[in-house]
Amino acid sequence: MRRREFIAGLAAAAWPVVTRAQQRERVRQVGILQVGSRIGVGQLHVDAFKSALSELGWVEDRLIRHEERWADDSPESLPILAMELVKVGPDAIFLTDSPCLRAMRRATSDIPIVFAAVADPVGQGFVSSLARPGGNITGFALGEFSLVTKALDFLKKLAPNIDRVEFLYDPTQPAAAGTGDEIEAAALSFGLRPTRAPVRTAEDIEVAIAALARTPNSGLMVAASPAADLHRKQIAMLAQRHRVPAIYPFRYFVDGGGLASYGPDHTDLNRRAASYVDRILKGEKPRDLPVQLPTKFEFVVNLTTAKALGLTVPPNLLAVADEVIE
Repeated sequence: MRRREFIAGLAAAAWPVVTRAQQRERVRQVGILQVGSRIGVGQLHVDAFKSALSELGWVEDRLIRHEERWADDSPESLPILAMELVKVGPDAIFLTDSPCLRAMRRATSDIPIVFAAVADPVGQGFVSSLARPGGNITGFALGEFSLVTKALDFLKKLAPNIDRVEFLYDPTQPAAAGTGDEIEAAALSFGLRPTRAPVRTAEDIEVAIAALARTPNSGLMVAASPAADLHRKQIAMLAQRHRVPAIYPFRYFVDGGGLASYGPDHTDLNRRAASYVDRILKGEKPRDLPVQLPTKFEFVVNLTTAKALGLTVPPNLLAVADEVIE
């Protein structure tokens, strides 16, 4: 009798350990929503996010599975895709831009959402504040509007003869107005005349850049948006054809032939977002995780494009560039 009781006692003591092990091995599910396509820059963002999660110990198909939805550059489909993800019931959702976050926010107020590279999340009403986001949303913002002052400084040093700068932006992006205001103030401080060009389509972009080129000594600043990502090669090609020096928000514009870029390290933001998903999967709440700003920034210059535009990049700029493409 005593022997049976002893064995029963051992089994009872071991049971919580088995349960905890089973809980640890439960496959968790992370939803991913992207406005672009798998062959675009969105895949680079997702790959960086997944890689960081893997480094944190989340082995794909053993401890974690990813449920992905891609809008294939059709933002009007995002609400449907967001509802599809909600029906799957993931433990957390990762996304990388404002249109996705807007659709996902309408689809759920319960599932934790972690964003990367969203401009002005407080101003857009996604979170209550950076320090205390509240609700089910948190993540990593693009940064403050004042970053454009530094970008404009780089553009002016690359092309010292410009006396006008045009802000190319997508008017459907709520944060664009604030960025445009900041650019206008910065442009005036550099003695430049600022103008704005709202664009959404390839045709809009072609008309805007051709019109800009008719005014000598004009420069171009391109705002971050899904539309700019989609048409980044066209923008770079038109700017080069019309000999308009331009600066872009992210390095992949320069990889595609753009003159220069200055902005947050997009890969770093996506990797940091993985750290928040990791903490949420381990029990923390989005409302307790403050929205963070970028800590890494990149200045990238394409010397081939500079030469095609007839520009000589000053040695002091080459010295501070994070990467020089030749």
